[in-house]
Amino acid sequence: MTGCAADMAARDETINWTADRLYSEAKDEMSSGNWAQAITLLQKLESRFPFGRYAQQAQIDTAFAHWKDNELGLALAAVDRFLRLYPNHEAVDYVLYLKGLINFNDRATLFTSVSGEDMAERDPKAAREAFDTFKELVERFPTSKYAEDAGARSRFLVNVLAQNDVHVARYYLRRGANLAAVNRAQTVVKQYQDAPAVEEALAQMVLGYQSLGLDQLSQDARRVLEANYPGSAYLKEPYDPKKRGGVDSREDSAGVWSRLKIWEKRPSLF
Repeated sequence: MTGCAADMAARDETINWTADRLYSEAKDEMSSGNWAQAITLLQKLESRFPFGRYAQQAQIDTAFAHWKDNELGLALAAVDRFLRLYPNHEAVDYVLYLKGLINFNDRATLFTSVSGEDMAERDPKAAREAFDTFKELVERFPTSKYAEDAGARSRFLVNVLAQNDVHVARYYLRRGANLAAVNRAQTVVKQYQDAPAVEEALAQMVLGYQSLGLDQLSQDARRVLEANYPGSAYLKEPYDPKKRGGVDSREDSAGVWSRLKIWEKRPSLF
């Protein structure tokens, strides 16, 4: 037994480390960008000292390190675990902010909506979850230092989600699915009233209703378009779903993205 214990200690130099040293070493690894090693140390810290602020800090930092290491699924799992265990914790506002960032920075799903691809089979799940999380943060913690940035990201996401629905409606119009196109365009007009994509959505409704033989509804949609966008190009010539219309959201998204800041510094519980 003595031999086994000695062998275990030889394999793991951290076996007799204190909580303070484990966390200090994990912080150094994170500062150096060694995310995998940092996560290993944080997991040891939590397992050996499962109660108190060290364990809580380890969970927050583990989620952050997974995110920085591009392990988004593991990062979300760590965040959700923390929120489940400590729903009233003093750092909940940061953990919600981090959860929003994890989904917000999922560029693979977030920006397909502005890349010109057909969107009928795509679901902007990451963008919607990021929006819901940032909204929760702003509503629950309006005075949080993360609230202002979360609000800016929410407004950005409204435009992304609206543009996504416009892309889907354009896809449906190109394939003659006019009722589906009208329904999706209506979603944009009703849910994202201040988004730039509303202009194109109204033009899609004009064409979609006309194609369905619903001339009165088509004229109504055109009157709304005229009243809100009197200089719209869609009033000068018929809407063509084969062309990319409206605001070039790729350029707009890049500009907004560059102006958003990320709170890299995590709250310290000590």
